This record gives sequence, C-alpha cells and structure tokens, in this order.
Amino acid sequence: MLFKELELNQNLLRALKEAGYTKATPIQEDAIPHLMNNKDLLGCAQTGTGKTAAFALPILQNLTEAGTSGKGNIKALILAPTRELALQIGESFQIYAKYLPLKIQVIFGGVSQNPQTTALKRGTDILVATPGRLLDLIGQGYIKLNQVDFFVLDEADMMLDMGMLH
Repeated sequence: MLFKELELNQNLLRALKEAGYTKATPIQEDAIPHLMNNKDLLGCAQTGTGKTAAFALPILQNLTEAGTSGKGNIKALILAPTRELALQIGESFQIYAKYLPLKIQVIFGGVSQNPQTTALKRGTDILVATPGRLLDLIGQGYIKLNQVDFFVLDEADMMLDMGMLH
C-alpha cells in the first residue's frame, strides 16, 4: 500500500517522499488507519519494520487536523527506555513533521537538564522522554501532562524488564 492511500495530509506525504518513503510496511498498513481513528493499539514487530512511523504519522495527522499543533501544550507523550531510542524517535518525528508547525522535544537523563527545561518553557507539542528524566521534570514542575491526547510506550517490554513497572 502506498502512503498516499492512507489519506495522510499533503505536508506529511511531502516529507515522507523527501525521506524516500513511498510504500507502507505491514505494521504501518495495519496501525495507521486504526490509530487515525483514535483507537488504542498494541503493536509488535521486529526492529527495522517501521514501528515509529506507524505511531508517529497518525499522531502528526491527528494533531494537525485537530488544530492543536503549534500551541506548545504537550499533546503527545512517547516514552522510551533509553536515551538512544528517545533520540532516534525524536529524529523520526522531526523528519515526518518537517512541514508541520509542531514543536518536538526529546528529554533524557545523563546530561544537564537546563537546555531541556529551557526548550520546555518555550512550549512543546510532542514530548519524547525517558522515564527517569520525565519523572524528575514533572516533580520539578516543568512538565504537566494534563493535556496529553496521545501516549506511546515504545519498547514497553524492555522498560518492564529494566524494572520500570512502578
């Protein structure tokens, strides 16, 4: 199935085309229509099959259609177990949202929080975070999740294996 058959907006299709994406993978074909209808989903697929695009594209589409993009309130939270994965997810969101008025922020521990909190103060529509730094910044009052409409646990099994159940 081609991405244009998934009824994505023209700005998303333009960014996908520039990134060399034309045909959806099986996980994307199954997940994107389901998620664009604001339904919950549990998806499992091997590394390299396009899981990030499978959840990122519907989030971007729905935020754009709802007219909430660019207002700086956290509307989507993606939780990842490691800094490397959080950065990879953030890069993917930046590629797909290239022509959208969205603010995307990635936060993780092991580095100074000052640049991250400065960016958060300017507003963030989509937040990609690791659990530890997210909890720290919530506790310090930098992050409020009361307007989140989309929540993704990426690699949830890994987070549970790492002891992040609580």
